[in-house]
Amino acid sequence: MNQPYAAPVAPLHAQEPGRAPPPEPAATAAPPHRLPVDVVVAGLGSDAARGLTSTEAERRLAEYGPNQLKSAPETPWWRRLLEQFQDFLVIILLVATVISAVEWILEEPRESALPYEAIVIMAIVLLNALLGFIQEARAEKSVRALMALAAPESTVVRDGERQRIPAHLIVPGDVLLVEAGDRIPADARVIEDANLRTDEAALTGESVPVGKDAAAIDADVGLGDRKNMLFAGTTATYGRGRAVVVATAMGTEVGKIAELLEGAKKEATPLQKELDRTGKRLSIIMLAICAVVFATGLMKNPVTDLDAILSLFLFAVALAVAAIPEALPAIVTVGLSLGVRRMAASNAIVRKLPAVETLGAATVICSDKTGTLTRNEMTVRTVLAGGTAVDVGGSGYVPEGDFTVDGQPLAGRPDLTEAVERTLRAAALVNDAALVCRDGRWLVQGDPTEGALVVAARKAGLDEAALARLPRIAEIPFTSERKRHATLHADRDAPGTLTLYVKGAPEVLLPRCRQMFDGSRLVPLDDAGRAAVTAQNDGLARQALRTLAVATRTVQAATLGIDPAAAAAGRTGDIELPEDIEDELVLLGLVGMIDPPRTEAAAAVATARTAHIRTVMITGDHPATAEAIARELAIVEPGTRVVTGAELRTMNEADLDAIVEDVRVFARVDPDHKLRIVEALQRRGHIVAMTGDGINDAPALKTANIGVAMGITGTDVSKEAADMVLTDDNFASIVKAIEEGRGIFDNIRKYLVYLLSSNAGELLTMFAGVMFAGLLGLASTNHGLFLPLLAAQLLWINLITDGPPALALGIDPKDADVMHRRPRRRGAGVIGGADWVRIAGVGSVMMVGTLAVLDAYYPGGLITLYATGTAPNPADEAMARTMAFTTLMMFQLFNVFNSRSTHRSAFAGFFDNPWLLGAVALSLAAQFLVIYAPFMQAAFQTVPLGFGDWMVATLVGASLLVVMEIVKLALRLRGGEAD
Repeated sequence: MNQPYAAPVAPLHAQEPGRAPPPEPAATAAPPHRLPVDVVVAGLGSDAARGLTSTEAERRLAEYGPNQLKSAPETPWWRRLLEQFQDFLVIILLVATVISAVEWILEEPRESALPYEAIVIMAIVLLNALLGFIQEARAEKSVRALMALAAPESTVVRDGERQRIPAHLIVPGDVLLVEAGDRIPADARVIEDANLRTDEAALTGESVPVGKDAAAIDADVGLGDRKNMLFAGTTATYGRGRAVVVATAMGTEVGKIAELLEGAKKEATPLQKELDRTGKRLSIIMLAICAVVFATGLMKNPVTDLDAILSLFLFAVALAVAAIPEALPAIVTVGLSLGVRRMAASNAIVRKLPAVETLGAATVICSDKTGTLTRNEMTVRTVLAGGTAVDVGGSGYVPEGDFTVDGQPLAGRPDLTEAVERTLRAAALVNDAALVCRDGRWLVQGDPTEGALVVAARKAGLDEAALARLPRIAEIPFTSERKRHATLHADRDAPGTLTLYVKGAPEVLLPRCRQMFDGSRLVPLDDAGRAAVTAQNDGLARQALRTLAVATRTVQAATLGIDPAAAAAGRTGDIELPEDIEDELVLLGLVGMIDPPRTEAAAAVATARTAHIRTVMITGDHPATAEAIARELAIVEPGTRVVTGAELRTMNEADLDAIVEDVRVFARVDPDHKLRIVEALQRRGHIVAMTGDGINDAPALKTANIGVAMGITGTDVSKEAADMVLTDDNFASIVKAIEEGRGIFDNIRKYLVYLLSSNAGELLTMFAGVMFAGLLGLASTNHGLFLPLLAAQLLWINLITDGPPALALGIDPKDADVMHRRPRRRGAGVIGGADWVRIAGVGSVMMVGTLAVLDAYYPGGLITLYATGTAPNPADEAMARTMAFTTLMMFQLFNVFNSRSTHRSAFAGFFDNPWLLGAVALSLAAQFLVIYAPFMQAAFQTVPLGFGDWMVATLVGASLLVVMEIVKLALRLRGGEAD
């Protein structure tokens, strides 16, 4: 599986259906870079034009395996289960439990038929470990599923058609189509290229992009000098090309060093690190309290035999296990994983978990216009040719529509018809998009802007057959810096004359044009003419139309050293076009197209504004076009402004910082401007989410607090630099992701406040019960130390209240006002000062209520009300402890509902989370079992409770809800800030 492949010296037979040639032994094969392209392709049983068949690709996938590097072996399930017992306190508890069991074995006479305490503690520890194991397994499964969703894709040719497939499905013999921004998925031999360059720094250390060509290299050269090879893991930075895959997975060059990658450690998120630090500090405090309880018990206990000391030790360790929040980081992982799954369902794939935390604090969204705020279905509306604006009918990618001038058919004006066809022919030739019909639906493969030009040409009757007369023989690709695309074409009817077609931004092309068409005549284009064209261009832009200029020139083949016959036949090899070939152009016309705003974008912008999040449009489009779309979406507000790239170039950092708060649209920007804008906003204290799809967007995506890449139009480089990928390229999905991020953070906070306040209640109850036992009149019946609860009872409460109910908080629905609050303050901890006050207050209420019930049911207590005897006795002690046990459990179940919000009533949306209601019911059923099942009574030393007893425990437990409802009401009346 995943074998390396070296193309054989002698070509193998051509591919047969259902059969692939096996790789030859390396000793009898030459490296692919030393062989001609046709030999390599034939040796792989492939076809340079049509690629593999789908059937053959499936067969090879089964033979060679997926195109994935070998990863470190998964930790066996049994080892992950054993890891649940590695906590120091759990180990101490298990040792103490074993000692307790041994003591029972040696005890004569024995007080019970079985060592119930040891059995119960052991069972609870095992249940806790099993719960942790299941949670971790689910979290890992979620992460693996998300990684599959975010897996990279590549473009291949199969069955003669261009297809986009997951990179792990690529097999030897696949024909790759590579464009600038693509991540190379496997080692491949270049078949043809158009100024293709790749960044191989990660593999060879080469600091500048490497130019590629298809010529064989008949020498044993190093990787950095194999100009005809593409290597897995590298990136195409310029141009485009076609290559045949020669090695996949561990057979690639990067696969040979894959072992170096296997030792990478998982990095904890900032939130996990913060909670880990918080947990450690709390652990020290609580361990100190437990030590004080143990020491106090030893001093106050008149009985100091082994049984008494062991019982006290078990109690102290169990209290520590129940009180110390050692699982805080794991809890966060589960909460984040559940939230990330919900975000994935909303078209936002999170690649880095810290992004979920940061989303809730975002204050600015810097968004591209095309495809994110708009539909990315460009449609040509106007062709400006021969000085006349021609309207184009139709919508979307359906190649149907009429051409009209002032409402009249264009067909009545032959000269203008010729000018329009001349312009659209050029636009369709200097073009890499393709128009296809699949299942009755017209689709564009490639850039939507180029697709719109192809559709318009098809409407004018210029189909592929009409364009085939002018084959492309060379090109200068479009880049964000050049803002133009040029292609050189041969004419089969006039092979000695070559035609260059150029399309690009009007402000870039107009200075390069020296002539223009006036009808069928060529006329000089002077400054006045350029000003007139610029005015017409501005008029189109004011209609929110994106404009492109189209120009041409002719050049003699001999001037470029090209054989005319070879050019006409398309056999020219690689041609390096001179820089000045794009000068002395003839302007053919302007094309105006529109990409309408997404219907949901306006609502998303409004939602973001309500959430105190600013939307900033950053686009390379014309300022007038950008402003028109921004006004339609209500991005531009009174008092704000539009800034162009030309203005940005004149600003230093201080100038940009001074105006960045007032700008809502940056238009005609260069890629490096995005980075400057992000840094300026960050210097003003903002948390910035930045969208991007191109290679040059990667620095801005990395620098932004949340980098958002486009899943459909985004390059592999931009996706790898981003924290989050939108599967639908939709601005509304960003806002939805922020809403989900806020909800996730809220739920983690709810979980933690509940967990810590409940643990505080347990700890304070036990601490005060031991320290002030004499004041409360609590004396043990065996003349030893009185323990408010037994170790097993403590661990049971910890299991049934910190388990299902707490986990159900992790899937609590978002608050209705989650997008009406201000973003979380930068650097604010997940648990704030007010939360710590709340935790201490809730814990104190639990302590007072539980000890009051214990005292009321115990003979000789400070407020004895329900005891049957007048002096301490085993029956009343068991009853009092059972009531305290049940009351503390009821406190914590009521605290679940209280913890759902810091300001909203617990009864608001009471039935919105059925999982929480079910979890509380499950915990109650478990408590009933402990109290009424005979075998559980013996294990936990409980006695049956009557209806009146349950009413006492319930009403006292509900007092916490009453107290907190009053506090919440006061906060709402005072206008206290939401969660």
